[in-house]
Amino acid sequence: MLAMPVPAPPEQTLAIFDSQVIQYQSNIASQFIWPDHEKPIPNRPDLLAPAIDLNGFLSGDPAIVANSIRLVDEACKKHGFFLIVNHGVDPELLAKALEYMDVFFEMKLSEKQRAQRKVGESYGYASSFTCRFNSNLPWKETLSFRYSAESQSSTVVKDYFVNTLGEDFREIGKFYQEYCEVMNKLSKGILELLGLSLGVGQYFKEFYEGNDSIMRLNYYPMCQKPDLTLGTGPHCDPTSLTILHQDQVGGLEVFFDEKWHTVTPVLGSFVVNIGDTFMALSNGIYKSCLHRAVVNKEAVRKSLTFFLNSNKERVVTPPASLISADNPRLYPDFTWPTLLEFTQKQYRVDRSTIDAFMAWSNKQKGGEEKKDQGN
Repeated sequence: MLAMPVPAPPEQTLAIFDSQVIQYQSNIASQFIWPDHEKPIPNRPDLLAPAIDLNGFLSGDPAIVANSIRLVDEACKKHGFFLIVNHGVDPELLAKALEYMDVFFEMKLSEKQRAQRKVGESYGYASSFTCRFNSNLPWKETLSFRYSAESQSSTVVKDYFVNTLGEDFREIGKFYQEYCEVMNKLSKGILELLGLSLGVGQYFKEFYEGNDSIMRLNYYPMCQKPDLTLGTGPHCDPTSLTILHQDQVGGLEVFFDEKWHTVTPVLGSFVVNIGDTFMALSNGIYKSCLHRAVVNKEAVRKSLTFFLNSNKERVVTPPASLISADNPRLYPDFTWPTLLEFTQKQYRVDRSTIDAFMAWSNKQKGGEEKKDQGN
């Protein structure tokens, strides 16, 4: 007797994340429900992240410089997070940066999809990354675009908005070009501080000259079941430095000392954290720490993230002074584009991205060596 064919299981319908609709629905699709051990928990303690007086540090006042170096060094060896205050960035610029986000994210979904990010790319509009994954989806929308500090790329952000979204977005594009330039300038002061705290002088500041970075606008709609989902899942940033400006709603959490901690918003401040690439550049002395974002049912949360990355041609290798018998070389040389491609095409960023990348990279090199031997 012939066996009856077993019917194939029905394909799971991908969730459509239309923030202007989904935030008012009482139930959420199963793709957005996270495992119990990763769901938000109440009463998280505050993260003790030091607030660094950046202009005070840059003034050269010996007492402020010494204190800033001590605070940053302690924080970066523990969890890699600190705040920047008294930075000189115009409060009106920060307010406008959050306001302009509404212009894009409150458009109809079909209009936002003109900037749809393609699979395997790092720029464009993404709504829960439904094209790439079908479970543990984040409750958010993002718009990511490239920024380059190279002089010949001085209009790259404005050009992206005009070419992707049309002439109506020219002024918004010019504005975010200015915002990125301000972030680039801000990063130089932060890099100077990190260079002094690790005893390598201007090494990092020079390393990131002509940087090729990513700007991301994050929009977290309200959720009627915020205890079931996450705005962003637990991950370590694969980039170098993250410079985050968040509104006053709150939602950023950091996993430290075996528990989740809240990073309470401080008006006008920036949250800076070490990414995997900078951890490798510091030979593992400074830590890239697991973090996530939670959502709520009372208010939309918005944040702006400037991911500082090196120039595409730069080889990530730590200063010789950070390598010793007590602290041997932890990571082999690599370039940022190679790690970026790995996260876009091979691996979903999580707590183990850099280790997975190194294993994959070594496997690739091993395959090339065998191929060469075969020839």
